[in-house]
Amino acid sequence: MRTLKLMLAYDGTAYAGWQVQPGCRTVQGTLEAAIQQVTGQRVRVLASGRTDAGVHALGQVVGWQTQSDLPVEALRRALNAELPDDVAVVEAAEAADDFHATRDAVRKLYRYLIHDGPIRDVFRRQYSWHYTRARLDAEAMHRAAQALLGTHDFRSFQKNDTKRLSSVRTVFDVRVRRGRGEQQDWVTLEIEGDGFLYNMVRAIVGTLVEVGRGVRPENWPAEVLRAADRSAAGPTAPPQGLFLVRVDYGH
Repeated sequence: MRTLKLMLAYDGTAYAGWQVQPGCRTVQGTLEAAIQQVTGQRVRVLASGRTDAGVHALGQVVGWQTQSDLPVEALRRALNAELPDDVAVVEAAEAADDFHATRDAVRKLYRYLIHDGPIRDVFRRQYSWHYTRARLDAEAMHRAAQALLGTHDFRSFQKNDTKRLSSVRTVFDVRVRRGRGEQQDWVTLEIEGDGFLYNMVRAIVGTLVEVGRGVRPENWPAEVLRAADRSAAGPTAPPQGLFLVRVDYGH
């Protein structure tokens, strides 16, 4: 039995999220069906984390065990031949027998795209939040976001009915910036941490947008963090602007 590690990219638009759900099209179910077609095995794969309906990935990491003796590059090509056009295996590699895609992840990077131009981008509407209420102050959002750096209880930024043993997480870096030239109508948030709670990134984006549109002061996200109460934060940003960019492992 071999343990393999895959890196996936997918467009989450047509999926009810990563995790298998009865009667729903999911990324996990789609990948497992492709693996069965290629290897003849019914398997259950493990991902670095679950992405919600409509959320995308550039570098989701998946681990699974197989009895197939296909070389990893041949396996990658075979899986891509079976997968639909909105999912791709970017890389395939051998992994240690005890590799656990969820538990062994030590660092994740997410990116969120906001388009605040006056005219919607019809070609990127499923990959960004078209925000029309105001022109956002990206510099103020960036300054406000620095209060989130470090190790904190982030329960103010998680969905209320989430059951987690701990809501303490560490944010290593967070950046908000506006594009230049032809990209001047685009605001990008990137946040890197050791892990994220359910809806955490989208709740952070929604909170920072309140600062960016001028209805909350720059010190407000720090107050929200201290409140440890989801009702203290801003709204949850829509899913289509969110991308899982990269997952790092300790080995």
